[in-house]
Order: sequence, then C-alpha cells, then structure tokens
Amino acid sequence: MTSDKKPKYEGEGGESEPMRLQKFLSRAGVCSRRQGEAMIAAGRVTVNGQVATTPGTVVDPQKDRVAVDGRGVALETRLVYLILHKPVGIVTSCRHPGQRVVTDLVDLPQRVYPVGRLDKDSSGLLLLTNDGRIHHRLSHPSFDHEKEYIVDVDIPMFDDVLRQLAEGIVLDGRRTRPAKVVSLDASRFRIVLREGRNRQIRRMVEAVGGRVETLKRVRFANLRLGKLKPGQWRFLTAGEIENLLKAAGVSEKTPAETQG
Repeated sequence: MTSDKKPKYEGEGGESEPMRLQKFLSRAGVCSRRQGEAMIAAGRVTVNGQVATTPGTVVDPQKDRVAVDGRGVALETRLVYLILHKPVGIVTSCRHPGQRVVTDLVDLPQRVYPVGRLDKDSSGLLLLTNDGRIHHRLSHPSFDHEKEYIVDVDIPMFDDVLRQLAEGIVLDGRRTRPAKVVSLDASRFRIVLREGRNRQIRRMVEAVGGRVETLKRVRFANLRLGKLKPGQWRFLTAGEIENLLKAAGVSEKTPAETQG
C-alpha cells in the first residue's frame, strides 16, 4: 500500500561539482561510502564503461557515466525521506530473490534505501531515504540514537527479569548496553535500546527463558510510528527532517521545498 498524501517536504539534493567515486555512490543513495569502497574494490563499478578499482577516483556528475553491476547511477535531483510501517514477513532489503522486500511497498520515482534493519519476523517503523549522508551516519554502530520497541513474550515478565534486561544481558561474551525497560502487562513490555546487535531483543528474551511472540518498533531517534498501519508509509515533515539531520550531525544545508 502506498501513501495517498502529497509529500510534506522534499529537499533539493543534486550536486554538480567533481567528487570522489565513493562519495558519488553515497550521494546517489546506492550505499554508504564504506560500502562504496568495497564495491569499487570488487570491480562492480564502472566509469564511462571502464571498471574503476580506485576509491579515490574523481568523477564529474554532469559528464561521467557511472554504473554499478551494469546499472546506471545518477545523483537524485531531490532528496526524499519517509517512514514505513514494515509488516511481518517482509525483508528489510532492496533486493532478495524470492522474497518481498520493503522497497516493494513504496511507489516513488526516486530509489530509496532502508536505514538499518528490522527482522523479517518483526514489524514497525523503518526509515527509508535516498540521502547517502543520512544512510551512512544513522546505520553506523557509533550513532547513539534510541530505538523503542513493544514486545510480547510467551511467559510472565516479572520485575526481576525486566531488571536483568535493563541492566544488560551477556551475548557472545559481551554485555548489552543498559536499556530502559517498562512493564506494560504481564507478558508485554516496552524497551528502549541504544545499540542494534543481530536479533538482539529476541536473544535477550531467550537468555532469561522466554520467547518473543511479537516485536514492533514504534520509535527511531525522533521519529514515531504513530497511526500508520502495516504496509503504509508517509513522507517526513520538514521539522522531522531538520531534527533528523541534526541528530545525524549533518551540518550541510539543503534547500527545502514544502508541498501541501
């Protein structure tokens, strides 16, 4: 399902000056700069038909033709930011053979990419954008943003168990960071994390003898899921984008256009 609302905000984001190839890929929304360096080293990127193997290669967005895996890449003329209520059963990816992915749910002329991940069996708020700066900074483990979840489990979660989750659980020999945990019902709780290890909440619950039945993300940094239903999405407001850029430490200003 797609949003039937017009975008509240979209920022003009094109650049015309020469730049390094990995920065170009990031600004085009293909991947982070670090991922771009790996793609270049693997020989997956061409410039004017020639394989580029040096990340420092400088390209002119207005003159050079860049392709990844044979598919042309260009800088978007407009930056787009949106949140999606990811349903259970959808893969957080742009491409996954034989599986429906989150970008299948968003009908836009721009190519957008998910920031971070939600397990296939989890639902809730997912940020998508074609702003490579945001994608790189918010996906990096060092970005200290909060992620809030509502969790249903198969056993009663008494105070001492919730306290264990809040203080940290040892996973793979390393204790999880302290979290905010609040009981909502006998077998339901709210948890706020500042890290994102693989299937972290599910593994934390398993460590105290339980099993997660449903897991929904309701907040990511300053963004809230609100009343979006599974499969629905909306554009971020101008204020949400401004706060998100500040949270990510992006100081560059991009001209804004408000539509209503």
